Amino acid sequence: MKSVEEQLALIKRGAEEVLVESELVEKLKRGVPLRIKAGFDPTAPDLHLGHTVLINKLRQFQELGHQVIFLIGDFTGMIGDPSGKSATRPPLTREQVLENAETYKTQVFKILDPAKTEVAFNSTWMDAMGPADFIRLTSQYTVARMLERDDFSKRYSTNQPIAIHEFLYPLVQGYDSVALRADVELGGTDQKFNLLMGRELQRAYGQASQCVVTMPLLEGLDGVKKMSKSLGNYVGIQEAPGVMYSKLVSIPDVLMWRYFELLSFRTMDEITQFKRDIEQGANPRDIKIKLAEEIVARFHGEEAAASAHRSAGNRMKEGELPEDLPEVELVSAEDMPIAALLNKAGLVKNAAMARDLLNAGGVRIDGEVVDRGFLFKVGATHVCQAGKKAFARISLKAQ
Repeated sequence: MKSVEEQLALIKRGAEEVLVESELVEKLKRGVPLRIKAGFDPTAPDLHLGHTVLINKLRQFQELGHQVIFLIGDFTGMIGDPSGKSATRPPLTREQVLENAETYKTQVFKILDPAKTEVAFNSTWMDAMGPADFIRLTSQYTVARMLERDDFSKRYSTNQPIAIHEFLYPLVQGYDSVALRADVELGGTDQKFNLLMGRELQRAYGQASQCVVTMPLLEGLDGVKKMSKSLGNYVGIQEAPGVMYSKLVSIPDVLMWRYFELLSFRTMDEITQFKRDIEQGANPRDIKIKLAEEIVARFHGEEAAASAHRSAGNRMKEGELPEDLPEVELVSAEDMPIAALLNKAGLVKNAAMARDLLNAGGVRIDGEVVDRGFLFKVGATHVCQAGKKAFARISLKAQ
């Protein structure tokens, strides 16, 4: 096992906060594997790279020799996480949650070592909890303390409804740490309240408090908003290799260092050298290619990554995808039909030409052919091709 200093350096890589660092150091000094927990509510059937930030950190703990627990929140998924929500989130059915959970397990083992990963479901202990046990759990926290949480506070002050079951979510997530006897819990910065709840509940149940590592929310391809499928600024881990490759090679130069730190398994020394290479005249695109190949290989294999690179190279030779993509920024109050967007971006002479190209399969978004029904979402950024010669990296900003 690495020294405490070496472990701490890797744990803190890309992290927003470590709470409490001195406690974590003491836990690491024991020299025995710690129990590292991260929970995921299976609210959607597929994951994107933003979700993998936590999974990557779990892998780093795994490589340091610690016991990793991938917790699937099949019980909490039916409550609905209120974090960052301005309205009550509709709960999922058990059938939806279980179906999504199965796809999660398949996807995360592209990153984690299944032989070294404990998969847990929080319904295991929550379904077994009796009414008296649940009342004891709810007695550990007050309504006043709950309303200190930022999203609850805002909703309360503006007379927006807060359902009682939403107060239960942080308590159940916190109790998961009690049930699993977690030493460390990982979560996004938007989960800080819930993560700290785990510390308090462990103390209330006579356990040592877990340490908390918060990770930043990964920006999407636009480099501004959080990566989100609904915003169209995402890279799905089950997307075709060529699509993943094209999206990653086309990210803004300033964003690639964030992606390297949070998504790559290269050492920080290697990443620092890449920065020096660019300062000395290297083409940023060549560095982004290294990132794209690494990510594609992780989810699709080395040959798929090499094929995606060759394919992109061929498109460049044919004039379809140049090394320096023109950047176009448009503004709209709503999602825009692709024909109108191509016309407004200047990739076609008129709307009629756009429709003709779409009907002929001559329009590609991130390397994939789209039809006239494609809506370019506000907040999204995509590489667009109209025919063989017209191309641009287009961002649609909110008006």
